[in-house]
Amino acid sequence: MNIHEYQGKALFREAGLTVQDGYHCTSVEQALDAYDALGGNVVAVKSQIHAGGRGKGSLFCPDSGDLMMEGGVKIAFSREDVQQFAENILGNVLVTKQTGPEGKTVNNLYVEGGCKISHEYYLAILIDREEKVPLIMASCEGGMDIEEVAEKTPEAIFKVNVDPQIGLEAEQAKSLADSLNLSGTAANSFIENLTGLFNFFVSNDCAMVEINPMVRTEDDQIVLLDAKVGFDDNALFRHPEIFELRDISEEEPTEVRAKAAGLSYVKLDGDIGCLVNGAGLAMATMDVIKLYGGEPANFLDVGGGANEEQVTTAFGIIMEDPNVKGILVNIFGGIMRCDIIARGVIAATEALALEDPLVVRLVGTNFEEGRRILAESGLNIHTAETLAEGAQMIVELVGGGN
Repeated sequence: MNIHEYQGKALFREAGLTVQDGYHCTSVEQALDAYDALGGNVVAVKSQIHAGGRGKGSLFCPDSGDLMMEGGVKIAFSREDVQQFAENILGNVLVTKQTGPEGKTVNNLYVEGGCKISHEYYLAILIDREEKVPLIMASCEGGMDIEEVAEKTPEAIFKVNVDPQIGLEAEQAKSLADSLNLSGTAANSFIENLTGLFNFFVSNDCAMVEINPMVRTEDDQIVLLDAKVGFDDNALFRHPEIFELRDISEEEPTEVRAKAAGLSYVKLDGDIGCLVNGAGLAMATMDVIKLYGGEPANFLDVGGGANEEQVTTAFGIIMEDPNVKGILVNIFGGIMRCDIIARGVIAATEALALEDPLVVRLVGTNFEEGRRILAESGLNIHTAETLAEGAQMIVELVGGGN
C-alpha cells in the first residue's frame, strides 16, 4: 500500500526525522491559508498522486484535454503564485512517466516551506529480494531519475545491505556518509536521519521508502524533502493506523474490487485475459502466452478455494478491460475441484453474455467431470489438455502469434 507525500511527511515528523513544515490542502483557499501560515516566504506547491516524476509531469484539463501547466511541483514566491499553481493543479490530470498517458486526477496538494539548498541527494530503503535483507541506496545525484543514474553512471549509486537481526550499524551509516562526501555537522545530521529512517522502515513494515531529493541546507542540515512510502500489504493488520491512510481513489478500481472479492489481480497492457489458480501458475501462464506471441492483459489468481461467485466476479473484472479480446482459463485442481470451476465458467459466460473467445484448460481433481460439463454446455468454449495447447489456441483465436 502506498501513501501520499504529505502523509509520509507526517509520519516522518512523528518519528523525529527532519522535514520542512507543510500543510495538506484540498482547495485553493486552503493553499493560500497554508502560504500565510508558513510565513509568506518561498514555498513549494506539490501535486499529491501515487506516482513519481511529478515535477516533470504535465497537467491537463480533464474535460478539454488542454495543457494547463508544465510540472506538478512548483516553487511559489508570492501569494499570487500559490493561487495560480493551486488553480492549475487541483482537479486537473497530471501525466508523468509513471502514470501512463491516462494520468491521474490531482485532488490533494501539499504546500511546504522552502529551504536554502546546497546539494541534492538520493536516498532509498527497500528489500533486496535476492539477499533477503533490507537494502539502503544513496547517491549524490539527487533530484534526478534514479533509473537514468543507474543506467549511465551506476558507480554513482552506493549500496549497503543491512542484517535485519543486527540492524543498521554505526560503521555502515558512517561509510554511506563518507561516500556522499558528507562531513562534520552534515555527516552527523545524515547519520541521525538515516538511522531514524531505517528504524521507521523496520518498525512500520515498509516495502520501500524513497527520498528524492534529500537535501543538505546552507547550514549543513540534512532535510528529507520528499517522502515516497510503501508498506507491505501482508503486514498491515499490525498497523491499523497506517491502513487508515489508504487512498482508494489512487488505486486501479478493478484491483480494489478484486481484492474485496478475495482475488489477486493486476492489470497489464495486453489483450488476453487470464484466470488462473495459484500465483506461480499464473506467472507461468503469462510466460507461455508471450512465448506464443500473445500479450497477457492481467495477472489474476483466484486462489485455491474459489467458488462460482468468485469465478463470475473474476470474469467480470477481466471483461471490464476494453483491451481484452479473449480469455484463457488455466486451472490445476487440487483443493479446488475442476467441476466447480467448470460450472463457474458456464455461469459467468451466460451471466455476462461473453462473446470473446474463451479457452479453458482443466487438470487435476474432477477434471474429467469438469471437461464433460463444459462440453455439454452448448456454449462456444474451447478446451485444451495442456497449457501450451491452451496458450497457442487463445493467441490464434485473438489473431496474434509469432
